[in-house]
Amino acid sequence: MSGTTKTLLIDEQAQFDDLCEHIRSVGIVAYDTEFVSEHTYLPELCLLQLATPERAAAVDPFRVNDLSAWWQIMADDSTTVIVHAGREEIRFCLHLSQLRPQKIFDTQLAEGLRSTTYPVGYESLVSRILGEKLGHHQTRTDWRRRPLSTEQLEYAVDDVRYLIDVWKKQQASLKRLKRFDWAESEFTRLIDDLEHEHNEDSWRKLGGIQKMKPRQLAVARELFQWREKLATDRNQPIRRILRDDLIVDLALRQPKTAEAVLATRDMNRPGYKKHAAELAECITRGISLPESQWPKPTPIPDSNSEDHILSKLLQIVLANRCAEMKVALGLVGTTADLKNLVRWHSKKNSKQPPPRLAQGWRAEVCGDLLADVLDGKVRFRVGDRDSEHPLVFEAMGEESKSESS
Repeated sequence: MSGTTKTLLIDEQAQFDDLCEHIRSVGIVAYDTEFVSEHTYLPELCLLQLATPERAAAVDPFRVNDLSAWWQIMADDSTTVIVHAGREEIRFCLHLSQLRPQKIFDTQLAEGLRSTTYPVGYESLVSRILGEKLGHHQTRTDWRRRPLSTEQLEYAVDDVRYLIDVWKKQQASLKRLKRFDWAESEFTRLIDDLEHEHNEDSWRKLGGIQKMKPRQLAVARELFQWREKLATDRNQPIRRILRDDLIVDLALRQPKTAEAVLATRDMNRPGYKKHAAELAECITRGISLPESQWPKPTPIPDSNSEDHILSKLLQIVLANRCAEMKVALGLVGTTADLKNLVRWHSKKNSKQPPPRLAQGWRAEVCGDLLADVLDGKVRFRVGDRDSEHPLVFEAMGEESKSESS
């Protein structure tokens, strides 16, 4: 167990700058945050928790105004920053500093690469790896309120106090399994995904637009962009401005007056009703765009019953393979990934890049096996029913059985 000292609340700039110098000197730090997301456009950072092998502290960002020294640590390539399920922690760095984190190690992702468990909660992970039982009772705390009690601070700092010890054991295990490069590639992919999650095509993530016509898509885009701007200007959650399903409904119906907008069910709520005239203007603007400015529909992948059946078959193969290699199925691939693999594999001369299951460490885990099953080069049957991976794979044409490697 790391010999961290008692919890310290840092609420002065000089203390914070001193802590950052200490972190730079040791080259490793565990990092977590507490935040509130119900009232603002982006989650509001309310507390940072940082721990090295010697020190553990909670930083009050309401009192420490300049956090740039910390963001610069995250963005350099000399300090290992350990997080657990660290999507929001990475987002804070990207949004508040416009800097890209570098040496991130996510213990939740790492655990999925050395066991079949993913995702795993922090308390369960600490108990499994270190045998420590954490008594967390502050999950409903309003982290914006001050002062914070000693109990609240202890709870918050517990979220980083054990991470370095967890990291040590995971790192040793991943290196022994020759999977550390797998982990590094997943950390990079996580940062890439978060760095590019907001872009000019973010409106295409709206559910229900896949079958819209181009003019309807133009209206949906106008409404989405209007909502983003208003939410940003007012620093309000986007759902408080206008729900996704209402954007889709308005784009389909295309009401051109405030009165017609209010005919949509749920639009009579006060928070929405006051925007009726602006919404009608957005709709009219979208309709009036020349055809050359209409968005193109997102291509719908070719799909047939054979693809569906094959992807279901591969699900069984993949689940067995993951159990055999002790890697988490949920981290390796989804049903959509399997469908993408089936479609890509059926087009032998496709110029499309290989799907995720045929790239990197995933190809090492299952890519060749899945391809061989699709090509009829490998057959499988039930072997030991009591095994966690009961299927036995056999190369076609061979009389002797062999486990797929």
